[in-house]
Amino acid sequence: MNDHETGSARTLETVARACDVIETLEKRDGVGVTELATALDLSKSSAHSYLNTLREKRLVVKRGDTYHLSLEFLYLGKSVRHRHVLFEHGKSTVDRLAERSGEYAHLMCEQHGLERNIYKVPGENAVGDDYHTAKEQKPDFLHFTSTGKAVLAHLPETRVRSIVDSYGLVRKTEHTITDLDALLAELESIRQRGYAVNDEEEIKGIRAVGAPIRSANGEVLGAISVSGPTSRLNGEYYHDELPHMVMESANVTEASINMSTASETL
Repeated sequence: MNDHETGSARTLETVARACDVIETLEKRDGVGVTELATALDLSKSSAHSYLNTLREKRLVVKRGDTYHLSLEFLYLGKSVRHRHVLFEHGKSTVDRLAERSGEYAHLMCEQHGLERNIYKVPGENAVGDDYHTAKEQKPDFLHFTSTGKAVLAHLPETRVRSIVDSYGLVRKTEHTITDLDALLAELESIRQRGYAVNDEEEIKGIRAVGAPIRSANGEVLGAISVSGPTSRLNGEYYHDELPHMVMESANVTEASINMSTASETL
């Protein structure tokens, strides 16, 4: 087994390669031995060994000559989500927020500089089911979503700059912030008013309002939001009523988390 240095972290090459295999299986919805060997520049015997090892560990299944990820990942993913502090204390609040707003309500956190969607639920008037389902299955950038900006606003500026250095400021619409100084100014405004907005910055015709969820010591844990069409998210509702509703939901989640933490010390 070989190992190598990556920056300051010592990593195991075989583990890293196994992760590459899993990622390739996910992206391509299954591959054969030859296809995998070509994709990862492996010998066919090595590709076969990785696939068989993952199969023995029940992480991969074989259908004919093609290998696919197994349902073990479904169980692992559900376990990770249900054990996450935001899901544990925020799910019921998000459900109520979707019911009150009639739109899509979201719960997210930041990991590795990207937005990770923990939970989404549609209200009775919600639109974009296919888009939201697809987005829940992959990470996204932080700078054009209301939840992402709500989180960025409460990270140290050095961390924000590091994230931008890593991923850039990808333009999604003509309203997306693509300048770092403009983003930093927007984050300062978010800190002052207590919530963030996505005003057609991700999708034309869609707005969102998000608020941060913070621990008792001020650490930002994630954010909660509501998104919907500009035809419904406008005027006083968009600028006053909805932000109040979202911030209230964030506060309820914070209170639940902080009370739970405090009870553990009694």
